[in-house]
Amino acid sequence: MSFSAAVFGLGNIGRFAVEALKAAPDAHCLGVVRRRESLGTASLDQRGLPAYAALDELIAARGRPDVVLVCAPSRQVPDLAAGLLAQGLNTVDSFDIHDRIPETLACLDQAARQGGSVAVTAAGWDPGTDSVLRALFEAMVPTGTTFTNFGRGRSMGHSVAVRALPGVADATAITIPDGGGRHSRLVYVVLDEGARFEDVRAAIAADPYFSHDPLDVRQVSAAELPFVADASHGVLLERTGASGFTANQRLSFDMRINNPALTAQVLVAAARAAVRRRNRGEHGAFTLLDIPPVELLPGDRLAHIARLV
Repeated sequence: MSFSAAVFGLGNIGRFAVEALKAAPDAHCLGVVRRRESLGTASLDQRGLPAYAALDELIAARGRPDVVLVCAPSRQVPDLAAGLLAQGLNTVDSFDIHDRIPETLACLDQAARQGGSVAVTAAGWDPGTDSVLRALFEAMVPTGTTFTNFGRGRSMGHSVAVRALPGVADATAITIPDGGGRHSRLVYVVLDEGARFEDVRAAIAADPYFSHDPLDVRQVSAAELPFVADASHGVLLERTGASGFTANQRLSFDMRINNPALTAQVLVAAARAAVRRRNRGEHGAFTLLDIPPVELLPGDRLAHIARLV
């Protein structure tokens, strides 16, 4: 199976999504959708692909994609994806507001069933592949406790949330693991001219992305920000508990990654699975927990079983 895709949004994730599609042996990227004011500007990240201000324009010029990779800020994803799904377009996204995933899944499921399409939501690395690992850990050690320790590294979702606040010209949010699944947030902000640091800090502290964690906000200049805006990130998953009546079972998974590059790679894998489900006549919205891992891989199912099992 091969599939065609469009990338909606050319920010941190969208740029790497273009690369991941280009590298995939079974994918063909038709083009990207970006802000109209950005059209015509030079961008190595487009990899020679055409850019359009609206998906309708892309479809008119290049044809209808099998799947759309929605690479927009998480707070924009539900409305954007629901609109595309209702038009019969398959979508994948990396929505990352954990406590809103159930309601987002229900919203997208309704739109997908209305449009006869397929959505895979929350398909990054966390939520996403880490969610699958947490489920496997619980299957292996049913009674116990799992800790998810993020970082140290830049959180794209938190960074985008800060940039959207009044008075912020640019920002980077760093996640610092405190152990036991607890985290602190370190935020570097570049202020708009005339903005007050105290007002910006208060707005960050009140935002749901930050209101539950210890917070340190520091003002920097635009020239200084690139030196602290590290794209690296990571996670350490740990579970301790019992398998049956046998205690002291300890499981762990550790990775250090480029955050947007890995998110984009998972999106492409999820796009492959979404197209496969649509081709089988399935409709609705799913997360990675709903998808057998073999459907994320290019190529033949039995060949993967022979190689990996």
